[in-house]
Amino acid sequence: MAMCPLCNGFKEFESQCSSCGGMMMDGGKVTDFLDDYSAYMDIDVLKLVDGDLTSLTENVCIHVISCTSCQQDLILAVNE
Repeated sequence: MAMCPLCNGFKEFESQCSSCGGMMMDGGKVTDFLDDYSAYMDIDVLKLVDGDLTSLTENVCIHVISCTSCQQDLILAVNE
């Protein structure tokens, strides 16, 4: 079973915003924003609705990355 290094705390996301140069922060899996209970659902089931048709077969976890300065949001595919 593949595990996301960001979700499991093995790695921290560090990057600068391409728009303003501010710090980008990991906001978690994109599916965590679906509803109050999605964070507790089976990860493989949620990968069917995360917006990436290959996330389950390619073993990637789709995260929301946000700039702390200009609030720009990006979607990032993280290799598991």
